[in-house]
Amino acid sequence: MKKHFLLILGFIGLSSCSFFKTAEDGIPVARVNDSYLYEEDIKDLVADSVSEEDSTFIVNGFINRWATQLLLVDGADRNLSEEKQENFEKLVNQYKKDLFTKAYLDALVKRSIDTVVSDVEAQEVYEANKETFKLNEELVRFRYITIPKNAINEDEIKNRFKRFNDEDKQYLDSISVQFKSYSLNDSLWIQTSQIVNKIPTVNSENKKELLKKSNFIQLKDSLDLYLVQIKDVLFQNDTAPLDYVKPTIDQIIINKRKLELIKKLETDITKDAIKNKQFEIYK
Repeated sequence: MKKHFLLILGFIGLSSCSFFKTAEDGIPVARVNDSYLYEEDIKDLVADSVSEEDSTFIVNGFINRWATQLLLVDGADRNLSEEKQENFEKLVNQYKKDLFTKAYLDALVKRSIDTVVSDVEAQEVYEANKETFKLNEELVRFRYITIPKNAINEDEIKNRFKRFNDEDKQYLDSISVQFKSYSLNDSLWIQTSQIVNKIPTVNSENKKELLKKSNFIQLKDSLDLYLVQIKDVLFQNDTAPLDYVKPTIDQIIINKRKLELIKKLETDITKDAIKNKQFEIYK
C-alpha cells in the first residue's frame, strides 16, 4: 500500500507539471499518447561546458524517464481499481493539505516566535529534568599547547602554562604564533573523544591520565611536545553541567513555544473565520 501511494504521488507530481501539454504549445521532442515534452522543457537541462556526447546521454536519459513515468501513469489508470484510485486520491489530497498547512504555520511561527531563552528559564528546565541529562561519555575541562621539542623558551612556557595567572595568560597568548596548536580556554567542557582528535599522542594507555582532576600531562612524539593541564573531570552517568546542555535545553524550550504558538494560531484562525462568517457549523 505504501509503495503504491508513493508511486501515485510521483504520478500526481507529473500530472501537475508543464510536461502534460498539447502539441500546440511548442516544438515537441517526445510524445507519450497525448502528452508532449518540448524543447523548452529540456533547454536548461545541460550546462554549456558539458560535451556533446555527455549532453546526448543526459537528455536521452531524461526523456526515457519522462516517458516511463507517463506510461506507468497510463498503466495505473487502466489497471488499478476505481476504489483504490479514489483512496489514493484522498491520501494525496490530505498529504497536499498537510504540506500547505505546515508551510504556512512554519512561516507564521518563524515571524512571531521568540527564540531568546533566558538563563532563568534554562535553569528551571535543567533543575526539573536533571535525571535526563546523564552523561554517556566523560567530559573534561582542559587547556593544551603543542610546541616543537627542545624549543628555546620551553621551560618558561611550561611554568607559565602550569601556573596560568593573568600575566601568564597574556604572555602565552602573545607568543601563540609559536604554537603548532593550542587551546587556552579551559572553561569549556569537552568530550574525551575530541581530545584524542586534538592531541594525536593520546592513546588507550595514557588516556586515563586525562581523567584525573588537576593533572598536568606531558606527551611527546618525534617532533613535538604536548602540554596538557586538566582542570576538571566529569564521568559517565554524572549529571551534565548546565552550560554543556544549554543548547539542548534552549531547543526544548523553543520547540515548546512553537507548539503553543501553533495551537494559538490555529485557534485564532478558526475564531476569526467564525467572526467573519467564513466558517459556519450547521446544526
